[in-house]
Amino acid sequence: YPPLKIAPILPNFAAPADMSAEDAVKAEGEELSRQAKEGLDRFLKEIGPAEGLTEEDYRKRLDFELDVIISMKFPGYFLIVADFIKWGKAHGIPVGPGRGSGAGSLVAYALTITNLDPLRYALLFERFLNPERVSMPDFDIDFCQDRREEVINYVQDKYGAEQVAQIITFGSLQARAVLRDVGRVLQMPYPQVDRICKLVPSNPANPVTLSEAIDGEPRLQAMRDEEETVAELLEIGQKLEGLYRHASTHAAGIVIGDRPLQQLVPLYRDPRSEMPVSQYNMKVVEDAGLVKFDFLGLKTLTVIDYATKNINRNGGNFNIEDAPLDDEKTYELYSKGETVGVFQVESPGMRRTLLDMKPDRFEDIIALVALY
Repeated sequence: YPPLKIAPILPNFAAPADMSAEDAVKAEGEELSRQAKEGLDRFLKEIGPAEGLTEEDYRKRLDFELDVIISMKFPGYFLIVADFIKWGKAHGIPVGPGRGSGAGSLVAYALTITNLDPLRYALLFERFLNPERVSMPDFDIDFCQDRREEVINYVQDKYGAEQVAQIITFGSLQARAVLRDVGRVLQMPYPQVDRICKLVPSNPANPVTLSEAIDGEPRLQAMRDEEETVAELLEIGQKLEGLYRHASTHAAGIVIGDRPLQQLVPLYRDPRSEMPVSQYNMKVVEDAGLVKFDFLGLKTLTVIDYATKNINRNGGNFNIEDAPLDDEKTYELYSKGETVGVFQVESPGMRRTLLDMKPDRFEDIIALVALY
């Protein structure tokens, strides 16, 4: 089916509920401009422009971004995100500094959605929002894993529980999974099915189909030709492969409507959650006009919060935000590949690259994460 051409459906944040859509966008555009300009003034006063830039550079960039956001009718999205992030920070809930293309927005920085000055690192706003490539804005927002639910509860209380829902995901039968399911139904011995499954390559980034696995593995072909039950297993498996097997809930996605969601999308109840869930998956729910908000639970933020509280347990005032970006001992750890538990640089491949790269400045880490 072609995507539905529906304007984004969002609750009015800074406008009365009965206001027309056009007037609401105008009112929210004015509120967004006010908050963003106040936030930028605060930043310029407390921190100042990056080296080689002037206050005028920042004000021009802010005006450009505001024009794009308002013309694309997304001021409400920014205000909603800024509101629940400010609430989280005000209640001591650790929030990530920002990642993904949203970190290229100066408006996001001025609203405290991110803690990153995009001009200092020459980041492009157009990667996040671009009138030439109309798509929904999408901030990846990290919250402390232990307290993420508190932010979601705040959103439910603010907009109404009937207007907030999680998003469904569907698990489909991949090559190994379909063999195990069909093997159980055929009452084949588990060790035999397990041996067959292990002959199917496992590559989540580029899954191999069952027919490709058979074509590329002579041992599978031999087992199929020698035993009728195995031939039946492989034949049925190829017919069922790719079918949806079960439904579950998206790990982070939340939708917020301007009216009870049962008037907009079909809902279902996940037995593991009290929160309603859309029966449309992430792609279709956006085609229906709803906007996805990502509430990601990040264990690293929980660990950092726990460590900070331990450091300050006898009355200290250490703040992770004050940690310098040029600390030599930190780069020594990076250069030795001692980064287990450090978000985004702890995989074996990353650690090998760190050993080869020997980073000694923040820009090296930026390049590494971007390129890897």
